[in-house]
Amino acid sequence: MQKIGAQTIKFDAPPTILDTACIVGPKEADGPLCKYFDKCLEDEFWGEKTWEKAESKIIKETVNSVIAKSGISSDKIDFCFAGDLLNQCISSSFGLRESNIPFFGIFGACSTFVEALCLGSIFVEGGAANYTLCAASSHFCSAEKQFRFPLELGNQRPPSAQWTVTGAGAAILSKSGTGPYITHITPGKIVDMGIKDANNMGAAMAPAALDTLLTHFKDTGRNPSYYDGIFTGDLGHIGKEILIEMAQTEGYNIKSNYNDCGVLIFDKEKQDTHSGGSGCACCASVFSGFLFNQLKNKKLNKILLIATGALTNSTTNQQGETIPGIAHAVSIEM
Repeated sequence: MQKIGAQTIKFDAPPTILDTACIVGPKEADGPLCKYFDKCLEDEFWGEKTWEKAESKIIKETVNSVIAKSGISSDKIDFCFAGDLLNQCISSSFGLRESNIPFFGIFGACSTFVEALCLGSIFVEGGAANYTLCAASSHFCSAEKQFRFPLELGNQRPPSAQWTVTGAGAAILSKSGTGPYITHITPGKIVDMGIKDANNMGAAMAPAALDTLLTHFKDTGRNPSYYDGIFTGDLGHIGKEILIEMAQTEGYNIKSNYNDCGVLIFDKEKQDTHSGGSGCACCASVFSGFLFNQLKNKKLNKILLIATGALTNSTTNQQGETIPGIAHAVSIEM
């Protein structure tokens, strides 16, 4: 591998995304991407007593599913990179505690899945692993309770609010295979434009997405037309429009081939999801379901996936802090 430009890594022997799996909740199952998910739950508890336990079960079963689909036994997987939104990444660590796979618990807020892909790719291409497992999860009910208000309060949600995706996505990266390949990664920098509204995450994260997008283009010498599709993780409808406008002012027209996973996963009008989807599982499930399918079937051959995250928690909100953003990018090509 080699570093090119300011912060992009180019892989000389690009890792293959061997297979993916995703499980989602009932609201996601009612959305336009339903047919691409491996399993759709009928309720948010899935037989568990709490939402947190349900989320751990979701990521556990998603990981079991991708292992089964790949045909690679779990003892052949060298390392697991996984994370979520709950305190100290408890969904991942509790859900995967019986996996017996060396585990890195990671946190990048809603950018966690692509952060996992970045780290997993480096281990594979660098010779430290033959197979790595990358996963992320989130749950609407547990996330709302932690970051905003308990659901029992029935607070009114403003139009800028997003709906945290209930679900998980997982991918296995391999040293050999027929693609799709991760050819470049562009890890992001923390960008803070002073936004404090926890119900407007799209606006808080869009500047970080722009920074990573511009850096990727400058480092690689590529432009938007190189890709069949550019997809952000969870900017939602509002953040998506902000990014389009900001990119235009920087001389990049991304409108024709750009979309957002938070826009794709829900039907805004029929499902009343306001500005769209969010959460670690938003990018993870849309990629592991819909986008991976499009790549394998050659409907998309080159995509740039930029997962976005708001680096905040309930404590910083109570202290009146701003919401820093982060965005990590992976270039995935057939």
